[in-house]
Amino acid sequence: MLSGPARALSPRFLAPPPINLHKNRTNLTSTSFFQPRASPSMTTSASASVEEGEEEIAPCQGGSGVLEGGMVSLSEWQGWGTDSPLPATVVAAIKEMMDLEREFGDKMKFGGVGSKIKGNLRVIDDKKKRSVYAKLPDPEQKLQYFTARQVACRLVGSRGYLCQKCWLPKEDCMCSRIVPCNLLHGIRFWLYMHPKDFLRQNNTGKLLWQLFGNQAATMCVFGIPEQEEIMWDAFKSAGKDTIWLLYPNVNSSPKSVGDINLDRSFSEENKKKPLNLVLLDGTWSNSSAMYRRLKERWAAIWGEEDLPCISLSSLGASVMHKLRPQPAWDRTCTAAAAAGLLSELDLREELRGLGLDKQADAIEDSLDILLDVLTARRRRMGRSITRKERHNNCI
Repeated sequence: MLSGPARALSPRFLAPPPINLHKNRTNLTSTSFFQPRASPSMTTSASASVEEGEEEIAPCQGGSGVLEGGMVSLSEWQGWGTDSPLPATVVAAIKEMMDLEREFGDKMKFGGVGSKIKGNLRVIDDKKKRSVYAKLPDPEQKLQYFTARQVACRLVGSRGYLCQKCWLPKEDCMCSRIVPCNLLHGIRFWLYMHPKDFLRQNNTGKLLWQLFGNQAATMCVFGIPEQEEIMWDAFKSAGKDTIWLLYPNVNSSPKSVGDINLDRSFSEENKKKPLNLVLLDGTWSNSSAMYRRLKERWAAIWGEEDLPCISLSSLGASVMHKLRPQPAWDRTCTAAAAAGLLSELDLREELRGLGLDKQADAIEDSLDILLDVLTARRRRMGRSITRKERHNNCI
């Protein structure tokens, strides 16, 4: 039996060639380095700048420079929660930063939200990347460059500072408190993550592969070609009838968990054609660009306009709401949405008694732990343990 606010969810809710999509792409409108933040009228959610501005500003964590730390290795890359190859675009972005250090004989320093470049080289690097970005002729190349720079700064700026598994400062590591468990065979989560959420301390999508492993919950960063190809190859192998995106209110006739075809075997033998459940992992203002990219790729592969989307039946507040508020009650954090999805699947007769309720509980327990650790850290640093007041009175 689920209890408490966290459990109120049941039942409810460059380098590689560009990916070949339609030429009239519009999926980059919200991902430019230098475009002003979208106004509330342009999106269905609060501005990303609000959520990013509220995240804890860490001390300058990467002071050794890029050259001294060296190129990110394959094992280092995969240690952050992925089995994918080291992205060629990220390697190129790190080399770009190394060249800047060589040219000016200074070390880059990183700190704050997203491991931004600090110190003497910040302005020089900003001008250089603006110039490179402006010269890229193709929207796909612009997206890949934007993503590569975001990911590269987070990788080199987090060395020696964040735990690779839980993405928290090492002194606050929560790994020993997480109890891994197996996700039901025949179900696979895909965390389609915005690069600005990569290595973000209060990100909750990371909890899924901490619990279930990265074969059952796989990270795919928006704009990383190697990871996107792995995801779409898996989709093509499994078939379009196995793919569902959890994304509310995009169709005139929204579907629910009850519409998912469960005419399949949920056993270890069915690993090649699992039920693929896609979760958008990022701020709500970034989700529209991610959704458009998925929809365009879907149309390019299967010639259909509508990407299969489902919504949860009802919502309760996630425990993370006070630290990372959502713009509306039909939206919640990624891990809480995954727990709600498993809870609703558990109500289906075909899956009853297969342990999905326990797996949903495990996600909720991990959310409790993450909230506890982040709250303790904020108290220790003398910071408020609640964010901007937004629906908090309803919890």
